[in-house]
Amino acid sequence: MDILLELRAVHTHVGAYHLLHGVDLLVPRGEVTMLLGRNGAGKTTTLRTIMGLWRASAGELRLAGRPIGALATPEIARAGIAYVPENMGIFTDLSVRENMVLAARAARHAGELDAQRLDWILGLFPALRRFWLQRAGGLSGGQKQMLAVARAIIEPRELLLIDEPSKGLAPAIVDNLVEALGELKRDGATVLLVEQNLGVARALGDRVAVMDDGRVVHTGGMAEFAADGALQQRLLGLALRSAA
Repeated sequence: MDILLELRAVHTHVGAYHLLHGVDLLVPRGEVTMLLGRNGAGKTTTLRTIMGLWRASAGELRLAGRPIGALATPEIARAGIAYVPENMGIFTDLSVRENMVLAARAARHAGELDAQRLDWILGLFPALRRFWLQRAGGLSGGQKQMLAVARAIIEPRELLLIDEPSKGLAPAIVDNLVEALGELKRDGATVLLVEQNLGVARALGDRVAVMDDGRVVHTGGMAEFAADGALQQRLLGLALRSAA
């Protein structure tokens, strides 16, 4: 197995709070790894720690074998990790086009964007093409989420960290988002995806890691996890079949 991201015995403290308690996690290259768990289990903290937004207080983080635990967030981004936070992280007062240009480190204006890659992204998210010149704050919740993902992939990245992309979205919009993320998966993207919608997890995931109380308590194949209702009930308090 070709491991792109590796966390070994990672602890994270934020002020007086000890949030991660020795997280071990492997993210294989070219796969979608679902990070599941109850609210407060440590999923978002794990993503923020990988991005250097919160510094690990102990343990190792490696990207393609390279230590990244001591790097600042901009350096981690330059190393090839893109992060789509739960709050989306878009600039609401700017247009869709301006948001995309700002996300592309190699472009100073829209004319310098990689035209072929941009056309591929706008094919994934057709609404962004329609609202290209409109203010991002005027987009619907689902369109804002699509813009957040589009910003993360405007340049090729080694790894995408995505935090609950379907949260609060209507079912039809979730279906569109799953279709677009599925296309990214087929294109070979490596994704670590936090998601509460277990139907989305089943549709997209290759592997699963389940967190509880700041630790990874289960890892394995997503298909096997999806087929084991008793395991889902024990680890998550619900079953995939009832959440589809």
